[in-house]
Amino acid sequence: MEATFFTLPSSTSHSYPFSLKSHFNNPLTFPTHPHFKPKSKNLTIRSAISRTKKEETVETVKQQLEDCYLLAGIGYKGLTVKQFQELRSQLPDTTKLLVAKNTLVLKAIEGTKWEALKPCMKGMNAWLFVHSEEIPAALKPYRTFQKEKKLEENDFTGAVFEGKFYGPEEFKALETLPTRAEIYAQLLGSLKGPASAVVGTIQAPARNLVMVLKAYVKKLEEEGGSQ
Repeated sequence: MEATFFTLPSSTSHSYPFSLKSHFNNPLTFPTHPHFKPKSKNLTIRSAISRTKKEETVETVKQQLEDCYLLAGIGYKGLTVKQFQELRSQLPDTTKLLVAKNTLVLKAIEGTKWEALKPCMKGMNAWLFVHSEEIPAALKPYRTFQKEKKLEENDFTGAVFEGKFYGPEEFKALETLPTRAEIYAQLLGSLKGPASAVVGTIQAPARNLVMVLKAYVKKLEEEGGSQ
């Protein structure tokens, strides 16, 4: 039979039995508080949750890159949750705004054509994924929002379009790209005009030529479907 000889006082109102049998080998060892729980298990759980969230973010970025025409970074330091919600409501359905750490986005674009975005992986970025050829229409809502809210410091930090990196000072080239309507007008004008106009269209930058050809094919398909 194990006998309890006395109890040791503690900092709380509880007292714990001291047994010769349990402390014979090491009299300096005391019973563990019944309500004590080691923190290591909680830390492990939080770490696992954090790792899972990071993996989900990387996967989300990869999904947004599918059928993406342009990926741009926006410096969002100082923007409020309410402002983000307002901005999202003003974007076209084909444009998505995602807040993610640079390291996670970099991991998602590694080994792809979007890796050219590396130069703007600084500071705090929100990411604009454009799933449409109408690039100016996708960028304009933020420009308007930026002016209305006087967010001059929250500018585009960079973008990748057709595998090329565009710095903040080069965004004008993206914001003035011809729209689909302008390309149709250019196409119709060249077809109705002299042969030199057609030659001029063919000699235009490769992207414009591709878009003109796509527009022409679509025009033929529409005409064929209406007959």
